[in-house]
Amino acid sequence: MSDRALVTGGAGFIGSNLVRALLDEGTEVVVLDDLSTGSTSNLESIASEIKFIEGSILDAEALKRALEGVERVFHLAAQVSVPASMNDPAHNDAVNCRGTQQVFETARAAGARRVVYSASCAVYGNAPGLPKHEGSTLSPESPYAASKYYGEVLGGVWSRSMGLEVASLRYFNVFGARQSPTGGYAAAIPIFVQRTLDKAPITIHGDGLQTRDFVHVDNVVSANLLASRAEDAPGLVFNIGSGVQTSILELTQKIAEVIGEPTQVSHSEARLGDVRHSVADISLAQSTLGYAPTVDLMTGLERTVAWQREQR
Repeated sequence: MSDRALVTGGAGFIGSNLVRALLDEGTEVVVLDDLSTGSTSNLESIASEIKFIEGSILDAEALKRALEGVERVFHLAAQVSVPASMNDPAHNDAVNCRGTQQVFETARAAGARRVVYSASCAVYGNAPGLPKHEGSTLSPESPYAASKYYGEVLGGVWSRSMGLEVASLRYFNVFGARQSPTGGYAAAIPIFVQRTLDKAPITIHGDGLQTRDFVHVDNVVSANLLASRAEDAPGLVFNIGSGVQTSILELTQKIAEVIGEPTQVSHSEARLGDVRHSVADISLAQSTLGYAPTVDLMTGLERTVAWQREQR
């Protein structure tokens, strides 16, 4: 079997970066994406090099077609917004729980060797104790976080009992090129960069002292590739972050520094379901996968700003 990989959600932000890295490795790539949040513009420059199937992971036929001859599956397709999961928990559950179950089942039936599942640090919630390691107390605060945990548990079961290798990666706050600054659920960094470039004020939910572990997308892509091959990865869950804690206020200052424009900050109410503090212990990913975050926050911000400037 030739090395063929499927990336579900491959037209999205992380997925489209991963697709490029797989092509660079010489892998044949199939992308399955329903374009609910992803965009074909993310794949425009490589469209002729991949097989693109427009469809949902809930569409059994599309999924079966996408998995033909595939050895490695990178399962990124998901409903990824905490507020959206609280507004429509049933849709969140359908995509993230039933959809993930369907990906695992169809992958096994198709003879795929391994699935790398995109999990989330949201599973830790506001449980005390930092940094978060894989054995830390879990306390999901939203339907999104609960559904991502379900996928991890399922991955463990399929690895141990169902004959499919599944490794789960708990992403912390991923940022970088191809992350959209628009839309109701856009992430902080692309919005803050856009506002600063526009010389417009930034609105921070809450006091801005909440902290996050911001990890550049290149580090996350590297973790996916490593997890798809590491011998001891199946059945395990790994934190994928930078291991560095940054407050939201500090983040706005770093963005101002990179752009060379001061930021104007205003505050609004804290959002329901949001976590107060977050930072990853990445030692398990380092020792088992050989993961090493090579792009730090400032370098990552420089690349992100350059990309967003280019898009304007």
